[in-house]
Amino acid sequence: MGMSMPYEAFGRTKQKLRTRDALIEATRALIADGLTPNVEDAAARAAISRTTAYRYFPNQRGLLIAAHPEIDRRSLLGANLSREPSVRLAAVLEEFHRIVLETEPQLRMALRLSLDHGDDQRDTSLRRGRAIAWIEEALSPGFIIEELDDGRYTALVPSVPTPAAGSLFILPRERVHPVDVPFTSVVKVISHWGAGAGEMARGVSSPG
Repeated sequence: MGMSMPYEAFGRTKQKLRTRDALIEATRALIADGLTPNVEDAAARAAISRTTAYRYFPNQRGLLIAAHPEIDRRSLLGANLSREPSVRLAAVLEEFHRIVLETEPQLRMALRLSLDHGDDQRDTSLRRGRAIAWIEEALSPGFIIEELDDGRYTALVPSVPTPAAGSLFILPRERVHPVDVPFTSVVKVISHWGAGAGEMARGVSSPG
């Protein structure tokens, strides 16, 4: 069976995307007002016909899921490229708290949607552990495997407590902060679930 294409994926795509965005923004505004809007409510708020609205969102659940805050950002560090781990973590937490405060109603709605169905029906896009990835980016130790010709690095971010296993990344230069500590010390920290990481943090140096 082929995968169905969303209504806005063909035809006058730019205009359709604007219409879809208007419905989503109307839904977010209604949620912020303390309501649980259906498709018709969003259509009325956005001054769009109900028939048109249902072409984009056939049901209320799809509409409410689409209104989940756009927080699929790979990084919360922004322009903060400090090599001090505590500063990097503080920057991530500050931006994370700002997102939560600004989008609390939508986040509460998303949480409710993720919990009010059985495990086989939950929409996993609502709960992806985003905060964990953001914090890991601020603090994760890893091994530089190779410096590429364009200045980027190939790096292995190991899985605790197994230094030889993990995920391989190609990272821009500004995302990598070499540490001036022995390889064996890094392996020991990872295999001991992070104990002794303070030495690595003190040894951070700027890239290049």
